[in-house]
This record gives sequence, structure tokens and C-alpha cells, in this order.
Amino acid sequence: MEKFRAVLDLLLKHRNALGYGLVSLLTAGGERIFSTAVFQCPCSAAWNLPYGLVFLLVPALALFLLGYVLSARTWRLLTGCCAPGARTDCGAALRGALVCAQLSAVAAVAPLTWVAVALLGGSFYECAASGSAFVARRLCFGRSPGCAAQLPLVPCHQVQAPDVQDLQQELKAQSQVLGWALIAVVIIVLLIFTSITRCLSPVSFLQLKFWKIYLEQEQRILKSQATEHATELAKENIKCFFECSHPKEYNTPSIKDWQQISSLYTFNPKEQYYSILHKYVNRKEKNRSIRSSKEDAVVPVLGFVDSSDINSTPDV
Repeated sequence: MEKFRAVLDLLLKHRNALGYGLVSLLTAGGERIFSTAVFQCPCSAAWNLPYGLVFLLVPALALFLLGYVLSARTWRLLTGCCAPGARTDCGAALRGALVCAQLSAVAAVAPLTWVAVALLGGSFYECAASGSAFVARRLCFGRSPGCAAQLPLVPCHQVQAPDVQDLQQELKAQSQVLGWALIAVVIIVLLIFTSITRCLSPVSFLQLKFWKIYLEQEQRILKSQATEHATELAKENIKCFFECSHPKEYNTPSIKDWQQISSLYTFNPKEQYYSILHKYVNRKEKNRSIRSSKEDAVVPVLGFVDSSDINSTPDV
């Protein structure tokens, strides 16, 4: 049992890195299946380009949108934003835009993996590029007059002229160079972005570690207490229904209370709150509003505060 708990703690500690790795691995595997079992280049001058681009970009777009859908921050940001009386000032809009930018960066992991793996494989690019008039003019410069007309047949190995069929190797080389270039650019941008966000962090390295531990414990306890409270309330209502009696009074947070603890977290250097719930409890005691002030800001390195979800907290 102790060994199992140690393994579970290790997985929980590195769950973000493992999650990104798993997403990338599944994306790469899905691309391999698509390219071998589903993709069949039509070898037509009219269809090669759109067909290849659809297989290269449309799954990437679908994965990008799926990244938004699966993020807890997306629904924390959107839920109730269009309700009557919702706050829509410039400050809130700017904070929402910053959160959207962070969500886009995280959601781009899977689609960029798809495009990079597809380019390294070369099948999609070969098909698309062979149907491009611009690529045909560049590749067929100085070759036989029928080269441009035969180029769309190259992915299907239907070209009789050996010098034209050899262009497939050049197309594959171009695709793989673009794939490695994309991987290098993504790694460099990720390194620069991570370094900048860490350099601008208003809290220290060890405090960030403590912050994450606090959030894990808060979400675990919140889920446990919410489950217990909801169970007791449900039991009381069912009991009253069958016994035709009046229910006991239960203290349940109001709609306004739930809305306030569901808002986006903003950091204030003058107040050390580790979550929006922490901020709500302390400001309620002081009879102060939980709404963001001018000094509150969205800090990229603290994006994990809003990413925690009550349903994603494991029961140990």
C-alpha cells in the first residue's frame, strides 16, 4: 500500500508533464493511423492540394478546439459571462483576454504535435505540394516539359519519367525539414515564454511549490465536503418527500456565493490569497467585495490556480 501511495504521489507531482506527454503520444499515434489507414492521395491536379491540407490542418484545428473544451479555465471564464448583470468593464475584458491567450498556448500542444509528426512522415505534405502550381514551377524548372502535369501523380508512383518520380524524395525532404524546424521553433518559444513568466513571478520558487500543495488539499477537501453536504441534503429531501414532512433548514451557499468563488483568480501583492475561495472567505470576514481591484492582475505563472477542478481531484 505504501509503494502504491508513493507511485501515486509521484504521478500527481508530475501530472502536468505526464499529461502533456500522453497527449503528444496519443496525437502522434493518431497521425500514424490516419496516414496509413485513412489517407489516400487522389493524385489529381485539382484535388491534391486541398486534400493534403485538409488532413494536415483540420485535425490540428479540431485538437486545438478540444484543448479549449477540456480546460477547466475555459468554463470558469465563460460560465455566466453573458448573464444579466454580469460585469463587463474594460479591466475584466483585459483579464479575460490574457486568460484566453494562456488557454491558447496550452491548447496548441496537441495540434502542433499533429502538424510536426505529419510533416516528419511526409505523406500529407507530398500530396498537397504536388498539387500546388507554385511548387510545380519551382521543382520542374529545367526539367522535361511534361513535369508539371505529371507531378500530381508522384505520390501514387504512377509517373513513368524517372527524373519526375525522383521529385518525391525532394518533397519528403522538404516536409521533414519543415517538421524539424517547427519542433525547434516550438521548443525555443516555450523555453523563452517559461523563462519570462518565471522571471516576472511575484512569488518565490518554494512559495509556488507550497501554493500548488495548498490548492491540491483545498480541492480535495472541497470535493469531500461538497459530496457530504450534497448527500445529506438529498437524503433529507427524499425523506421529507416520502414522509410528507417539512425539511430541516440547511445552510447552503447562495447563488452569489457560488458565483464569487467561481470567478477568475487575480493576484494582489498586498494580499496573500492562495485561491479565489481563500480570498472570498477572508474578504467576507472584512465585509469587503471580492471583485478585482485596480491592483489585481492576472499573473501567467499562477495560471494553475484556475486550472484546478473539483472533479479532477483524486480521492486517496
